[in-house]
Amino acid sequence: MQITLTSILVNDQEQALHFYTTVLGFEKKNDLPMGTFRWLTVSSPEGAYGVELVLEPLGFPPALLYQKALFDAGIPATAFISADIAAEYQRLKERGVTFRGEPTSMGPITAVLFEDGCGNLINLVQPGA
Repeated sequence: MQITLTSILVNDQEQALHFYTTVLGFEKKNDLPMGTFRWLTVSSPEGAYGVELVLEPLGFPPALLYQKALFDAGIPATAFISADIAAEYQRLKERGVTFRGEPTSMGPITAVLFEDGCGNLINLVQPGA
C-alpha cells in the first residue's frame, strides 16, 4: 500500500494552479474536466516520484467552513519540507508569498507558515540535521 495522492482544499482551482506552479515551482501533472470542476494535480520536481497534490475544489459547503476554521485558527492545512528553509523563504518572499513570521527553530525542526492565497496556511519545514 502506498500514499500517492494527498489533497488540499482550494477556493479557486485556476488561482491555485498558478500559485502552486508559477510561484512554488511545482509541476502540473493532471488537468481533467470533471463537471464544473477539474481533477487537477501538481507534484514537486524535488519530491518523491509519483506523489501528487490534488488541488481539491471547495464544492461541498462544510468544506469551506472547515478550511476557514483552520485558517482563522492559524492551523496549517499541510506541510512542505525544505532542505534549506532560509533560501526557500527568501525565494518565496521575492515571489510575493505572504509569510506569518520568519523561519523559527522549534526543537528538531525549523518552520514558518505561509499563505497560499487559496484559503490555506502551509507549514514550510526544515528537519534538523
